[in-house]
Parts: sequence; structure tokens; C-alpha cells
Amino acid sequence: MLPPVVSLHSSRSRHWHNGRVPNDLNRRAVPARRPLPDRLRLGVGTVAGDAAALASRLLGKGSGASIRGQVLSTVHPGAFASLVKGRRIASVTGTNGKTTTSHLLAAAIRQGLGSDAARLVTNADGANLHYGIASALAKAPKADIAVLETDERVVADLVAQGSPEVLVMLNFSRDQLDRNHEIKFLARSWREALAKAGEAGPVVVANSDDPLITWAVEKARRVIWVDTPSKWSADAALCPACGSILTRVDPNPDEPQGRWDCPSCELTEHAADYQVREGRIALPEGRVVDPRLKVPGSFNVSNAAAALAAAVELGVSVDDALVGFRTVEAPAGRFATASFGPTSARLLLSKNPAGWAESLPLLGTPTVVLAIDSVAADGKDVSWLWDVDFEQLVGKHVVCTGPRAYDLAVRLEYAEVSHEVILDLADALASVADQPQPIDLISTYTPFQKLLKMAGLR
Repeated sequence: MLPPVVSLHSSRSRHWHNGRVPNDLNRRAVPARRPLPDRLRLGVGTVAGDAAALASRLLGKGSGASIRGQVLSTVHPGAFASLVKGRRIASVTGTNGKTTTSHLLAAAIRQGLGSDAARLVTNADGANLHYGIASALAKAPKADIAVLETDERVVADLVAQGSPEVLVMLNFSRDQLDRNHEIKFLARSWREALAKAGEAGPVVVANSDDPLITWAVEKARRVIWVDTPSKWSADAALCPACGSILTRVDPNPDEPQGRWDCPSCELTEHAADYQVREGRIALPEGRVVDPRLKVPGSFNVSNAAAALAAAVELGVSVDDALVGFRTVEAPAGRFATASFGPTSARLLLSKNPAGWAESLPLLGTPTVVLAIDSVAADGKDVSWLWDVDFEQLVGKHVVCTGPRAYDLAVRLEYAEVSHEVILDLADALASVADQPQPIDLISTYTPFQKLLKMAGLR
């Protein structure tokens, strides 16, 4: 049993973590000294990128964040490496939860900074590749603190070129297999980057429940462990160090799967500094806090625990972090309730089996809409549909929509779930206008972006 929730009274108190006073949030980064040619290229590239971003918005193509970064990087190929220097960086990465965790962490830091919140820059729109990160940083040249959502493939470059102060590693699972192929390859790149950085590397906030994350951070200079129980463990059956089948020990009501351990080598689940239990977060000193988030789902409590660990490490008090968390309601449109003519829908984004495993239990309406696509941003391989437990939708009526709706319909047929196919997204939404509002809608990435645009949220 966890101890009772503790009320934290001092919003500006300093918190010790593992016997160490955390960094002072008021400490300013040393500005990077860029040579004149570098400054000129950045200036020209930023102006050209802004023009391209404006054109993108006027043409209805999107926010323009990515195209701004692409143009900037064309004018100045070294823009990413230049712009990440001279800042205090907190990076958030992983297969699922990057965007929400980044928003939570950024909100915590804003709360801690108070009137100095302009010191913070973040890629809030989720553009997390080199281009998107460069785009966000170029727009805030004087911001010395950056919270960066970082694609898994960019982590090694950011560690090498940006020297992040804190690196949050959430989880690893199959995602866009046609692009990322074997996820251990990505984990190895993280491991090698952290080993190469050595004592100059980041403090890592790591999910102790994920064996691949644990293996990837073995070479980090210091790790803060966060235990975030997950509904999905199918991508963590084998030991990433030796290949043996992992075992699960000591199951309990809070951890029905139990702690993981390798019977053939030393890799094992570490004791956690922060623990998520019963919707609350246990802190290193033994206190327990209720995050009272405005975003739903137990997985978001896990995201908040990781964000809290990172915020405290940067010098934000626990109270300030929690107050900041409660300002986050619909990060980049996730969990927003949007209107589409006579239909309103609560929007959930899920991109892979692990994400769907967390999202499906949140569906509370008798009729739900599931939108599926398979272009580059979604991943062209949709075989993962067969790994999702759609059987839990028995008793609901599902409207399948999007270009790969028939693939989903076949899976639902085998799951004996009542469904119909309406390929056009707008038509699918119109078809459920007579149902209790709002209806629940889960979408992969590309239809989700279309939904945001249709609802005027992007």
C-alpha cells in the first residue's frame, strides 16, 4: 500500500533527489558564440523559412513548422547543430507519449519560471525531426531553456551536438516498421551515444518497466528511474543484452505482470525513484502526490511521473510542476473534443499496438469511430492491427474510416465486433450525428492531422 497523499505547502521549496540538490532553474545557459557567417546563414535561412511557413498556412497545408525547418536547413545545413548549442535542453523521446510528456514538462517549467517564462522554447506542435527542432529554436533565439520532443532517430545527434541536460526516455515498441525496422537498432544508437558522451552526457529519466530502455541507458552517467506500469509488454519478451526469455516475478495488484528479470544475465528491472501507483506518484523521499491531470488515462499519469522527475532535476519544485501539469488539456489536439458540423468527437491518437492498448479502454460511447491510414507518417505496414485486442470492443458499434478501413474491418470481423465501413472521414463523422455526443474517435497520425484541420484546431 502507498502512504497517504501528502499536501505540499511550499511552492518554492528546494527538493533533494538521491542526496543531491537539483539544478537551479534560474541558472542561465552560456550563449553559444557563433561566427559571423553562421549568424548570417541562420538569419537568411530563418527569413526564408518564415516565408515558406506562411505560404504553407495560406495554402492550408499545415502549420508550416516542418517546411520552415527544411528551408532553413537548406540555406544553412548546419542549422540544427548550431541552434541546439548554448541552451539548457530537456529532451523527451520514446515511441509513445512524447508529445504529451513534452507539454507537461514545458508547462511545469513555465510555472517554475513565472515572469521569466519567455526563457523557454519548445516544439509544441510535435515536429520532432531535425527540421522541426531547428524550426522551433530559430523562432526563439534568446530562449536559453528548451524542451524538445525528439524523434527516436534524432536522439543520438541531439546528445552529440546539443549536450542535453536531461533526457527523458519513455518506452520502446514497434512503430512504423517500414521506417524504423528493428527497434533494438534505435536503442543501440541511444546506448552508444550515451556511452560516447560519458560524464558530459545528460541525466537520463528512464522507464524502469521497459527492458529495452533499461539496456539502452546502462552507459548513462546517471539515471533517475521511473516505474510506469504498462498494459503492453509484447515488445519486451526477450532480453536485449543476451537474447534470453525474460521472466516476470513478484506480481501484485499494482503490477499484475510483475517485475521483469533476465535469468541468464545481470539485466533486471531497477528499483524506482518515482513510482506510479493507483493513479498517484510516489516521490523519492516517500511522499505521494495526486497529479489531478486534465488529460485522461493511466498512461498519462505515467507520462506525468517522467515529466515530474525531469522538472525536479531541472530545479522546478514539485508544487510548481503539478500546478503546471493541470494547465495541459489537449496537447497538440490529443484528447480534444472537437466539432464537425452536427457531430462532436473526443479525439485520441494511437499509432501502434502499445498505443491502442492504452486508448481502447478509454472508449466510453456505444458507437466509436476508428480512422486508419498507412502513408509514411503512419507507417505503411498495418499488420500490427492483428496484435491489438479489438475483442474488447464487442458490444459497441464501430465505424471504420480512412484509406485502410477495410484492413481494420477484416480484423474486427474476426474479433466479432459490429462494424461498418465508411471510407470518407467527413461522411463517417456525419453518420454518427444521431448518436449521443460527443462520440469517441481513435485515429492514426495522418487522419488525426486531417481531423485537427477540419475542426479548426491546426
